[in-house]
Amino acid sequence: MDFAPEIKILILNAVILAVAYLGIYPSLQEKTLNRMMAVDAVLSALALVVAGGLFWGTGVEFNLPLVATNWAVFTILTLFVMEVPLFLWFARKHGINIFNDPDS
Repeated sequence: MDFAPEIKILILNAVILAVAYLGIYPSLQEKTLNRMMAVDAVLSALALVVAGGLFWGTGVEFNLPLVATNWAVFTILTLFVMEVPLFLWFARKHGINIFNDPDS
């Protein structure tokens, strides 16, 4: 079964976020905004590396509402949009103050 390029990136993002929010973040001993941001930077880089491995140099266009873009922009934007509700839920559940983190 061959999926559209957008679906491949969305599945990649969903898997990365599932691992993060069901495995990595809950297992952190200290759940702070700074620790989550550090892990998120690594996971975002992983998403870009995998997406780049799939689409770099192919010239495939990715469609967002109102605009066509490349694989890197599509990956970052969709990862961000998918992560925001998960992050807000996780922060609220674990009492992480997202505006004034004492770890900073």
